Amino acid sequence: MESVSALTEAVLAGDLGPAPAERTVTSAFWLHHTTRLAGGGVTYRNHYLLLRVGSGFGACSFEEGELDAGFCATASGEPLDKLIADDRLPVRIAALDAYLADARPHREAGAEPVVLPIGTPEVRARARDEAIAGLLDIRPGARVALIGVVNPLVAAITERGGECLPCDLNLRTTQWGQPVSREMDEVLDVADAVVATGMTLSNGSFDRLLARSRERGLPLVVYAQTGSAVARAFLGDGVTAVSAEPFPFSQFSAEPSTVYRYRAAISRAG
Repeated sequence: MESVSALTEAVLAGDLGPAPAERTVTSAFWLHHTTRLAGGGVTYRNHYLLLRVGSGFGACSFEEGELDAGFCATASGEPLDKLIADDRLPVRIAALDAYLADARPHREAGAEPVVLPIGTPEVRARARDEAIAGLLDIRPGARVALIGVVNPLVAAITERGGECLPCDLNLRTTQWGQPVSREMDEVLDVADAVVATGMTLSNGSFDRLLARSRERGLPLVVYAQTGSAVARAFLGDGVTAVSAEPFPFSQFSAEPSTVYRYRAAISRAG
């Protein structure tokens, strides 16, 4: 699959399962969530659109102002093909994710389930980010571009001997004062491997990330709450591994929850 648009066309044509016109959104909701981990100086501000189709939830995080909560008032009951073709990118990604998650649930797709432990947000975030970093075999000194900065993941990469190259549109420094680039190509040009968030789907940069990783032969790990089933569609075709976290997300509970790890092949960076 070359791009998200090519994946979308294949879904709308019915090439990957039932025709989306035959599938209906049964519920839609909009979430505004903030969190600050203990000892951290950053408040993470997240907005999510969630669409349910059958047994699957589609998720897309978006920037403030991109989508009004009023969208959800009329979304339930809509045919899925209409939302997959919507003008608004967060709606398209959430709808595409819902379709793919319903057609092939993570729990039935041969992924490795990783159960996050009971605990505080810090404990659960650390376990989640260690599971993500564990998908990439990092040699000491390997430069790992981190597209979408989460401080526990910076730590997990560093603890494995990697040199983290952080990139984010909203953060200027990591928890430890490390400068954060705003330019994705700046870190991709010098990286030995890439770890990227599903937010690259919601901000339209995923196709560029995929193309550059293919061009340079870079191992690409995607950790995704946004578009976890969408990212999975590129496994083995530019994406080396995926840590998929379908809704409900780990930050919304202290109870055990599951993330699903996929590997296309064993990779070693550096």
